[in-house]
Amino acid sequence: MYPPEDGGTSHRGELVVVTGMTGAGRSTAAKELEDLGFYVVDNLPPTLLRDVVRLVDETRGFEQPIAVVVDVRSGSFFETLQANLAQGATGRRTTLLFLEATDDVLVRRQEAARRPHPLQAGGRLLDGLQRERQVLADLRSDADVVIDTSNLNVHQLTARVAEAFGAPDNLRLKITCTSFGFKYGIPVDADLVADMRFLPNPHWIPELRPMTGRDEAVAAYVTERPGAQDFLNQYVPVIQTVAEGYLREGKRFATIAIGCTGGKHRSVAMTEEMARRLRELGFDATATHRDLGRE
Repeated sequence: MYPPEDGGTSHRGELVVVTGMTGAGRSTAAKELEDLGFYVVDNLPPTLLRDVVRLVDETRGFEQPIAVVVDVRSGSFFETLQANLAQGATGRRTTLLFLEATDDVLVRRQEAARRPHPLQAGGRLLDGLQRERQVLADLRSDADVVIDTSNLNVHQLTARVAEAFGAPDNLRLKITCTSFGFKYGIPVDADLVADMRFLPNPHWIPELRPMTGRDEAVAAYVTERPGAQDFLNQYVPVIQTVAEGYLREGKRFATIAIGCTGGKHRSVAMTEEMARRLRELGFDATATHRDLGRE
């Protein structure tokens, strides 16, 4: 049994067929669907739809959502797409996503990419686009979701795809707060870096030295030092502002690196507290500790 319809709050078990005009953003849409958890296959001959679904069912399970990009590059196979969809050949709930744009926009994009149109056949680029519109006319009329990308940039298109196919959890920013020691280097994947060396170091407290920032005594000592709460109170709103911008730009993963000298006491305690506060605000935030245990 495939998962039932659920009011659009989940896309488990769904098959999304991505098609539309060349240059309208099919690759961008496919990449976004992949980020949303779909198993994506590009340039699939429609006759292989059933085989792809069967293989995914066997290897990943019935609930794994699938997205396939099908377009006129498939040649004569493309003509079978509508028949396959009409017959419900895959057994899955299927959504047809059609991407389009005006001719002048498509011409500019194709010229910028310096690629011939697959239906151009030695003629003008515009001739190829007109032939493609004729071939796609019936699919365009049957589409479940149509996105006109004429006035959309890449980030706006990914946002539109996310709105249509992203589950609520997919649309939240996933934040990894990671502690580190400056003497081991700044994490190369950090989006934001914060320095906790302005706080007194528990290393110089004999009873706290063998502990880490995950121990309650160290965490209390660090977070109660002058400036610690002020930093958290001012830095968390900064992250909120940045997070809103990241989501608008299609970025849904962020790493906040919080450092101290060795990555054992101050950075660990502040990382745990930062992640806790972000979770309270509704973010999908986790705490990791890169250099804990190296000393």
